Amino acid sequence: MKVLLINGSPRESGCIGTAFQVLVEEFAKEGIDTEVIHVGNQDIRGCVACGGCSKKGQCVFDDLVNEVAPKFEAADGLVVGSPVYYGQPNGTVVNFVQRLFYSTPFPKTMKVGASVVSCRRGGNSASFEQLNQFFGISGMPTAPSTYWNDVHGFGANDVLADEEGVQTMRNLARNMSFLIRAIAAEKEKNGLPELAHGARTHFIM
Repeated sequence: MKVLLINGSPRESGCIGTAFQVLVEEFAKEGIDTEVIHVGNQDIRGCVACGGCSKKGQCVFDDLVNEVAPKFEAADGLVVGSPVYYGQPNGTVVNFVQRLFYSTPFPKTMKVGASVVSCRRGGNSASFEQLNQFFGISGMPTAPSTYWNDVHGFGANDVLADEEGVQTMRNLARNMSFLIRAIAAEKEKNGLPELAHGARTHFIM
């Protein structure tokens, strides 16, 4: 079993990287493999709504998005982490995740998702909610912790000094591991839920 972690911070070993290290250590204790992919310092353009991915099966912009896509397909869980900028996630990671989710044709149902954010003081809950939107629309259960998944501070040392934040990361990894194992066991026993598709409506009468 494996969890993919997307580091949306420009600083690989900054606050998000430090929070991810806590997660990685806890996942290892739970017997879950991990891979961290650093996205926040990459040049990732946004989706241009060209529709090319529906024909090619991948994004027309052949960059890190297409490289990560098969890893996402093989993973049992996905964690997306971002610092908070003006009450929002880093634009680079938003571009990345939007294109990753939209351009990949494989089902994401019952992969487990989680978001992690870091901030100095505020904007964390708004950023947390924005990143969580990707999971709900894709049939991915969102792993809980014992608080919103955020850490506080300017750098790695501040994050490690945030005792509740570190505790939250550890509990997130434990809960996420539990969900992944429980879903795998139920999938093996009864398969995935049978879902209805095809009804795509709008509100224009």
